[in-house]
Amino acid sequence: MSTAIKQSVLKGGEWLIKESAAGDTFIPEDFSEEQQMVKDMCLSFLDTEVLPILDRIDKLEPGLMPSLVAKAGEQGLLGASIPEQYGGLGKDFITSNLVSEALGGGHSFSVAVSAHAGIGTLPILYFGTEAQKQKYIPKLATGEWKGAYGLTEPGSGSDALGAKTTAKLSADGKYYVLNGQKIWITNGGFADVYTVFAKVDGDKFTAFIVERGFPGFTQGPEEHKMGIKGSSTVQLYFEDCKVPVENVLGEIGRGHIIAFNILNIGRLKLCAAALGGAKRAATTSIQYATTREQFKTPIANFGAIKQKLAEMAVQLWVCESALYRVARWIDDKEKSELEAGKPFNEALLGAAEEYAIECAMLKVLGSEVLDFVVDEGVQVHGGIGFSDEVVISKAYRDSRINRIYEGTNEINRLLTVDMVLKRAMKGRLDLMGPAMNVQKELMSIPDFGSGDEESFAKEKKLIANFKKAILMTAGAAVQKLMMKIEHEQEILMHIADMAIYTFAAESALLRVMKLVESRGEAATAFELDIIRTYLYDAADKINKHGKDAINAFAEGDEQRMMLLGLKRFTKAEPFNSKEARRRIADKLISLNKYPL
Repeated sequence: MSTAIKQSVLKGGEWLIKESAAGDTFIPEDFSEEQQMVKDMCLSFLDTEVLPILDRIDKLEPGLMPSLVAKAGEQGLLGASIPEQYGGLGKDFITSNLVSEALGGGHSFSVAVSAHAGIGTLPILYFGTEAQKQKYIPKLATGEWKGAYGLTEPGSGSDALGAKTTAKLSADGKYYVLNGQKIWITNGGFADVYTVFAKVDGDKFTAFIVERGFPGFTQGPEEHKMGIKGSSTVQLYFEDCKVPVENVLGEIGRGHIIAFNILNIGRLKLCAAALGGAKRAATTSIQYATTREQFKTPIANFGAIKQKLAEMAVQLWVCESALYRVARWIDDKEKSELEAGKPFNEALLGAAEEYAIECAMLKVLGSEVLDFVVDEGVQVHGGIGFSDEVVISKAYRDSRINRIYEGTNEINRLLTVDMVLKRAMKGRLDLMGPAMNVQKELMSIPDFGSGDEESFAKEKKLIANFKKAILMTAGAAVQKLMMKIEHEQEILMHIADMAIYTFAAESALLRVMKLVESRGEAATAFELDIIRTYLYDAADKINKHGKDAINAFAEGDEQRMMLLGLKRFTKAEPFNSKEARRRIADKLISLNKYPL
């Protein structure tokens, strides 16, 4: 990595107080030819092997899903992020996210393959001994063996450390004997290898590698779910299950390190998979709207439908911009860690931890964009959209789980603010100075700017003001509530939403600026309509979340001053979003798809 790149890379959360340059921002238009080829290969796999047999998959046809996972492994689709020495492709983090995105439109298959390649494989890859990696990773990389992850229990979901499953060392010191139960285990019905968490001696939270054939290990029947019906989901039972001591994963009592670090990567890749699913759902809706006629014309010609299609595109494009901006940050950080002599596992985990704030935000953003797109997709389809006959109804049901697993969206919102505040207190993030500057600005006369402004000056100023609104609201809340703020979850979630909208808007603006620089405004008209529409709407949403947060803790003169400041910081110029959305929709209709 060059010195110039190192200097331009922001630390996690630092985007809130520093400006980014468009030229330093990675955008999807920067994908290499090789990366695009990998993506196309994944899309082709879905089109030929998965999508034609969705009904068979949903019926949990015995042996079908594991055979598909194995087939994906044969084509190298499971091992994008696995080093070549263990049978993988050794690709960078951007490429592995591209794989997640491209395979994200495969409904239940997407869940199975992402669980296998993510939580089913990565704990061993990143925390295993060399002997463990040599034994398991090559077979997981090729799909010969399938992986799963056993964390959740009947009494511990979000509170993972409340697990009751126990592990006790046998008298001869050769085995740990596991007793307990795990629920909601994806791939549980066919996996060969499981990462299972248990408490050694009842208190030391520890990870174990459990093989299907170990004595005392059994599974329950398949669960019947609202969506992702083709994904195998079972309970696991451990009755004096004997796990060899050499299958302890990581250190005794350090299982939480594994669980939480894997989640950072999982959250970003969930965003990628959700994006891929949402793009396909948008295309399904566009194509239906162009062929379904009412009142002697395709419904795509109606403004109400155009508005829905356009908003899908706006949210998809913005989400994509934010996702790959962060993926590149993690890539760059990983490379700098490797250059500093860190082993590959510590390098990537350290990079993901650095951007844990952004990973949490994007998990929320991606899952909620997907939910929006499939919901509006059903609406575009009308009555037929409620029927099992059409794929959009399946997409609607399958989408819902994404806001729950990898940490509920509520928890990820709380984590977003919690991590920012903790980093500020530890000196990892300098928020004090910028927050005080905003306080001073509130007391000053507003700067209305000059008339001869640079390109995108108004848009950049608006995003800078969004950041000021966050710093003002969060700073005042912390000052007022002190340690009690952790109990004010509603306020924290409002601040998190302000941050998510701001980060997404900035990411999209940087992408547009970079595109305009390379190909001019005329060729970027579609994208300009998207960013201006998103900014216009984001201003109102940030204002609403800020207002609700401020009204929850401030009163009197302080409240009035902050509300006036918020109004100042979220003031967007009048903009005809109706016409912009019509132009966006017309572009989609002319393409008859949302570009994958």
